[in-house]
Amino acid sequence: MPKMKTNKGVAKRIKITGTGKLMYRKAGKRHLMGSKSSKRTRHMRRPGIIAGVEAQRLRRLLPYGVP
Repeated sequence: MPKMKTNKGVAKRIKITGTGKLMYRKAGKRHLMGSKSSKRTRHMRRPGIIAGVEAQRLRRLLPYGVP
């Protein structure tokens, strides 16, 4: 059976933490920042965590991410 290919679109957007959780960067922090409140932009700094069924689905696209 051939090797499973990594989905490069997912690999560029998601990192796997040491505990196995999936991290992603939050959207909306590229431009037009003046109209957004400082509270809103501050919350966008922190990485988001993907949990549950969505994480299982994305792990299948990352062969190295499967424990």
